[in-house]
Amino acid sequence: MQLFAVGINHITAPLSMREQVAFHAQTLGEALRDLVNHRPVSEAAIISTCNRTEVYCNTPEPETTVEWLADYHHLKAQHIQPYLYTLPQEKAVKHAFRVASGLDSMVLGEPQILGQIKQAVRTAEEAGTLGLLLHKLFQRSFSVAKEVRSYTDIGASSVSMAAAAVRLAERIFPTISGQHVMLIGAGEMVELCATHFASRAPRRITFANRTLERAAALAQRFSGEAITLNELPEQLALHDVVITSTASPLPILGKGMLERAIKMRKHRPMLLVDLAVPRDVEAEAGKLDDVFLYTVDDLAHLVQTGMNVRQGAVAQAEAIIETNVISFVHWLETRELVPTIRALRDHAERGRRRELQRALRLIERGADARQVVEFLSRALTNKFLHIPTHVLNHAHADDREQLVALINRLYQIHRQE
Repeated sequence: MQLFAVGINHITAPLSMREQVAFHAQTLGEALRDLVNHRPVSEAAIISTCNRTEVYCNTPEPETTVEWLADYHHLKAQHIQPYLYTLPQEKAVKHAFRVASGLDSMVLGEPQILGQIKQAVRTAEEAGTLGLLLHKLFQRSFSVAKEVRSYTDIGASSVSMAAAAVRLAERIFPTISGQHVMLIGAGEMVELCATHFASRAPRRITFANRTLERAAALAQRFSGEAITLNELPEQLALHDVVITSTASPLPILGKGMLERAIKMRKHRPMLLVDLAVPRDVEAEAGKLDDVFLYTVDDLAHLVQTGMNVRQGAVAQAEAIIETNVISFVHWLETRELVPTIRALRDHAERGRRRELQRALRLIERGADARQVVEFLSRALTNKFLHIPTHVLNHAHADDREQLVALINRLYQIHRQE
């Protein structure tokens, strides 16, 4: 088993690079099968969020995973190489545990990443690319995350992206209660944002989504209105705050659409918070007068509240993670010995069966049972000791001392009680 992880995140790469290697939920299963079917990879799972894209796999040739990541996104390997981190075996284990525990997030200690990892695992299971190694890795990651949150303050005073979006709106507008808010998308991030904005009782809250049914479900929950994405050109100008987080591979709010909306609003300011990767709003739209455009990276400094409390818990969390890394790596190493142990047992079992058959034939011929048992025990002893005895007798002088020490250790000879 050779565990390997390759990734790109908010620390190593800007948003403009992260969106180029993001995977869309609808095609993630297909991507996993493509990796396993066309590369020397026996297991694979992909975590793709607004802050990171990471590929975890079981492979004897790690470099092919990097090549696949570039090929799949129609990029040259050298184009993304400077932004990648590659993590073999123990480093991959530690990284997975840190990510699940919220130590590698833009918002230190945020809990949302754990749900995203669980969804990634479900997708890999459905795609048929999750085997023993990755199943064990992620189940242990969930256990470590639970332990970290139970015994440290890593999640204390954590400010989520959704809460940060509300704070940003409150800086631009006197009060949210007088504003019209639109949320585009119907995923977990939009639901979180809706919860935070609804608590401020905006004058109007609208949900826009590709399928009206999902938007309507959120609208009913938060006493809002539901529209489809096709209605955005007419509805956009009626809203002061727009939060968007979809899985669209292309921007859904272009500069031209926003120009028309601002003109219809008679240049009243509009706040756009784009939490999607790839981005939902064309970057050029941020240059328009009266448009305040913020991305996930722009919100980073707003989520530092309570950092001192959480930072003090990092050392405790790292200690918990380190202990679990050692345990998991030990499990990995023992799994690598399984073929040898199985072969050794098979060899011994074949010998045992041969001697047993001889003993049974003697009993069938009427031999004394006591003598047969004595014969069987001697035969088994001689068979099990034949190879180590033969190796010792024919060992070169330079190897003899090392072999003696090894056999003493294996059979616990001269063991002190």
